[in-house]
Amino acid sequence: MTNLVSTYKIRRVFRAPLPFVYEWCTDYTKADRRLQGDHGSRQIIKKTSRTAVYEDLNETPHGWMWSRQTVTFHPPNRWHATAVGNYRTWNLEYCLRELPDGRTEFTMRGERRATALGVKNPPRAVLEKELQVLWRNLGNALERSYRTRRPRTSSRR
Repeated sequence: MTNLVSTYKIRRVFRAPLPFVYEWCTDYTKADRRLQGDHGSRQIIKKTSRTAVYEDLNETPHGWMWSRQTVTFHPPNRWHATAVGNYRTWNLEYCLRELPDGRTEFTMRGERRATALGVKNPPRAVLEKELQVLWRNLGNALERSYRTRRPRTSSRR
């Protein structure tokens, strides 16, 4: 097993304004795993206006995969997460940028290191594709949430 660090980056565009996207993305809940399309469990340890700490647990063919994420908020458009687990560690930077027409660009950059129990990091293209699927699922939920919260216009479509 190699302990090299691999870097990954993804971008998504959400059809919602930056303040809504920031609030939605940084409001960590147990339901987030289901929204991601993941069947593991999440336990929220602590949430304040400055930080969130949670633990994720997944059953794998090789045993339990556990991680603890510590998230630091940098309003209005950034947050940082450090994840320490039995299979891997992550350092993640999230950034939002306002776009025209009430849209928001989301960027996530991450560095991943396998631990002694973990396997070699997957190729960049493979993990970035998995992250794109995860954030597409979350983005769909975010946009549904935004559509149900914003005031409706009187025009019919």
